Amino acid sequence: MPLTENVTIAVDAMGGDNAPSVVLDGVVAALAEDENLQVVLVGPADVVEPFASTHNRCTAAVATEVIGMAEHPAEAVRKKKDSSIVIGCKLVKEGKAQGFFSAGSTGACLAGATLGIGRIKGVSRPCLCSVIPSPVAPVVMADIGANADCKPEYLAQFAQMASIYAEKIVGIKSPKCALLNIGEEDTKGSQFAQAAFAQLKEKVPNFVGNCEGRDIIAANYDVVITDGFTGNVVLKTIEGTSKTLFKSVKKVFLSNLATKLGALAIKGKLSKLANSINPDKFGGAPLLGVKGACIVGHGSSNADAIKNGIHASSKVVREDVCGLISQAVSR
Repeated sequence: MPLTENVTIAVDAMGGDNAPSVVLDGVVAALAEDENLQVVLVGPADVVEPFASTHNRCTAAVATEVIGMAEHPAEAVRKKKDSSIVIGCKLVKEGKAQGFFSAGSTGACLAGATLGIGRIKGVSRPCLCSVIPSPVAPVVMADIGANADCKPEYLAQFAQMASIYAEKIVGIKSPKCALLNIGEEDTKGSQFAQAAFAQLKEKVPNFVGNCEGRDIIAANYDVVITDGFTGNVVLKTIEGTSKTLFKSVKKVFLSNLATKLGALAIKGKLSKLANSINPDKFGGAPLLGVKGACIVGHGSSNADAIKNGIHASSKVVREDVCGLISQAVSR
């Protein structure tokens, strides 16, 4: 679908730590940048109706409930049928929207999309995918938390789906896919890792072998595949290391007059580096394998991240990522 075609994205007005204000700001920015974007804003009537009435190409879908970050995801989705997440997914299932974006509870979004939108035929388990913002080049990693317990064949499908996302959405031509392991040799790792290696080698044309944790930030491979438990630990470790390192560097630069002057001299370079590893530019993590675009933003998303998450959702629709995944899985 070309960029000139209209795309409708349902947006959770109550998703995120700073909702609804940053969500509304993000919607305004997204509408301004994409004249063929339509938004269905989902949330309480006093939030979504006044906004929709004053913004072109935006309609309101009233939800009387909100799923909190601390609630049990599956239970909340079952009990709160009138929540913004459940209604947003329902809009996609009914064809009233082609994608859904939320910066709310990741678990609730996963449950809502899997149960409410449904899996693409042939997909055993949808996977959550993330773009690791390396200063070298972006790296796509899956699964990062949707499936803590996996079978080896699941990882082959994760690789197929993540490779499509890497090429069509991130823009990586002919992405190289690797299995995260404790060594590069084919025989390394647990029985599970070795079985997964065999599955990827057989079913994924762009699979090039094992990689190690040090290869991720170095961007030695374009797509890194693992189970959801390991992927989530790796992602949180990278995020924590990045934050701690930048805080430590800032502390050093502010320690005395000489270091402050040094910081001023390289301020532009530091800003460029910080921007290169800023996850906000990718907007969120896609849930791949469901019948529609579903992007989950970080809870601390600002307006720019919300805007980029909406754009990512519409790009998934326009690039027919779901159709390509269906073809790949059927093969």
